[in-house]
Amino acid sequence: MFVLVEMVDTVRIPPWQFERKLNDSIAEELNKKLANKVVYNVGLCICLFDITKLEDAYVFPGDGASHTKVHFRYVVFHPFLDEILIGKIKGCSPEGVHVSLGFFDDILIPPESLQQPAKFDEAEQVWVWEYETEEGAHDLYMDTGEEIRFRVVDESFVDTSPTGPSSAGATSSSEELPKKEAPYTLVGSISEPGLGLLSWWTSN
Repeated sequence: MFVLVEMVDTVRIPPWQFERKLNDSIAEELNKKLANKVVYNVGLCICLFDITKLEDAYVFPGDGASHTKVHFRYVVFHPFLDEILIGKIKGCSPEGVHVSLGFFDDILIPPESLQQPAKFDEAEQVWVWEYETEEGAHDLYMDTGEEIRFRVVDESFVDTSPTGPSSAGATSSSEELPKKEAPYTLVGSISEPGLGLLSWWTSN
């Protein structure tokens, strides 16, 4: 679920931080820049693990700050495909079951990846597994807040870097603004035995 990623960046340290230890100032600046941010095709950055190398620092004309090229390792959330995770149901919609890990919310289990047969209860706004038994079908509800075990089957990165306005869109109204996309999303599946709500598989 978590991986160590080697990165390189140039860190600017303002003059009023020169009295501090260089490593402490650099660590603070790196966490300000990266913590809780998604790096395209890398994952969700969590926190700095360590600094492996500091190159020479430079002060440029007109700027009293120091600029140091830093080699470091960062803890990143990036589960591998087919990894099994446990989260909590954040909500349900016709698009599927939305799952949260507490620190990461952009997880969707689409309808075709639920335990089958499944149906969406419009009144309750919840997905239901119609579990077949010898006595007939039992409705097992996927309620908000329930813990759910799922398999990661796909991931998607979207480049959300700001872009300049296009001439065609200069006169567009606010209603025509594109929907904001999550920079990093996971797609899950519970369509196999042992996956789904933990309460389904625990004996009383």
